[in-house]
Amino acid sequence: MGRTVPSITAVYYYELAALSQFKHALKRSDQLLFDELFANARIHLAEAAYAAHPLPLEIFMLAMILEEHKEVMRLWQDIEDNPAL
Repeated sequence: MGRTVPSITAVYYYELAALSQFKHALKRSDQLLFDELFANARIHLAEAAYAAHPLPLEIFMLAMILEEHKEVMRLWQDIEDNPAL
């Protein structure tokens, strides 16, 4: 039999656990932001599984950046729609 490949969800939680010491070294306010970033990555687990990238943490970080960029673009659109802001 071949080797069993862990699910992307298992890899996600493995990476999250691997970064737990880093997270706990952060200030509480930064820990909350860290959690939000990983929640952004969790949104894209299906896409990460489809990518089948050998370094899934890179895909998770790309998903985090994607969600942050969407937020920046939304804020820019708000500014353009309401110049008084």
